[in-house]
Amino acid sequence: MQTRIPCVLMRGGTSRGPYFLADDLPADAATRDAVLLAAMGSPHPMQVDGIGGAQTLTSKVAIVSRSATPGVDVDYLFAQVDVGRALVDTRPNCGNMLAGVGPFAIEAGLVAARDGETLVRILNLNTGTRVDAVVRTPGGVVTYGGDAEIPGVPGTAAPIMLRFRDVAGSKTGALFPTGLRQETIEGVAATLVDGAMPMLLLAAADLNAEVTATPEALNADAALFARVEALRREAGLRMGLGDVADSVVPKPCLLGPGSQGAHLTARYFTPHDCHRAMAVTGGITIAAAARSAGTLAHAIAGGDPGEEVRIAHPSGVMAVPIGLEGEAVAWAGTLRTARRIFEGTLLIPRAVWAGHRRMADAAD
Repeated sequence: MQTRIPCVLMRGGTSRGPYFLADDLPADAATRDAVLLAAMGSPHPMQVDGIGGAQTLTSKVAIVSRSATPGVDVDYLFAQVDVGRALVDTRPNCGNMLAGVGPFAIEAGLVAARDGETLVRILNLNTGTRVDAVVRTPGGVVTYGGDAEIPGVPGTAAPIMLRFRDVAGSKTGALFPTGLRQETIEGVAATLVDGAMPMLLLAAADLNAEVTATPEALNADAALFARVEALRREAGLRMGLGDVADSVVPKPCLLGPGSQGAHLTARYFTPHDCHRAMAVTGGITIAAAARSAGTLAHAIAGGDPGEEVRIAHPSGVMAVPIGLEGEAVAWAGTLRTARRIFEGTLLIPRAVWAGHRRMADAAD
C-alpha cells in the first residue's frame, strides 16, 4: 500500500517544487523529513523515484499553514531536500519558493481574495522573517497570466511583489554577526553578512575565478569548490552557526564589477552548485551589503548604489529596491512570478509514513 498526500507543484520565481498544507504532513519533524525525501526521490542523482528535478533549484518544498501570529495570515516553512544525500535542511529560507506561497494560500482557502489585488502577510518559520506578498486577483481569483518578466524564467506572468521586513539577522540576529564588515579568512578578504540569508561574500578575483563564468564552468572547477567550502565552514563558525558541513548556510557568493548596467556581478552558490540565476534572499543580502560602507560588496560596487541595487547573474539582472533607516536595513523588495503547474495526490511508500487515515488507502 501507499500513502496519498494532497500536493500542488508550483514554480516560484526561478525554483520549483511541491507545496503542501502543514496539516497534510507528519507533525513529527523526523517523519516529515522522511516523507519529503521519499516525495522528491532522494537520495539519488536523478531523483528517479520521486518528483524532484535532480538539481538544487528543483528539489525544494514549501509547507504552508494558517498562522496564529497576530498580523500574519500564513506561516511558511521551507525545506531544501538534498539530491544526492538523505538530508533535509530547514534552516534557510527561499525567496523564490516564497513567491508561490501567496497564490497557494489564496487557492487553498487560507486567505480570502479581494478584487484586483490581495495582500498575503507571511511569516517564514525558518528565519522568523515577515514578508508581504501582493498577488493579482482580478474578480477575486488568482491569475497567473501577465506581462512581468524575470531573468531565468521563459515568457511572462503576473507580477508578485514581495517586500521583506526586518531582514537583518535572519539566523544570527545581526546584519554583521562578527561585528566586522570585512575580515580575512585563510588570507582571503571576506564579508560575513546575514540579511535575508547568511552569506559569505568573496571577491572572485581573490580566488583567481572569473565572475562572468557560466555555472557549468564554475561547477567543473573542483579546486575552486574545495577552496570556497573551506572558507564557508570557517565562516559558519565565525557567524555562530557551528559546524555547517551538513547545512546549506551560509551561502557563498563570488562578486565582481557590474555588467549589463548592474552595480555588481555575482555568482551565488547553493552551496555545492552554482545558481543558474540569483536567489531572492541572496540578492537582498548582497544589496544590503552593497549599501553598507566597509563591505566587499560596497567597495566592488564603487560606493553606495542607492535605493535600487542591480545585480548581474547568469540569467540576467536582478533589481533589489532596498530602504535604510540610518545605517539599518528597514526593508527590501523584489518582483517575482509564479505558476501553478499541477495539483493532485502524491503517493509515497506506506512504509515511510502510514499517513492520516483519510489518506492511507491508495492502491499499490
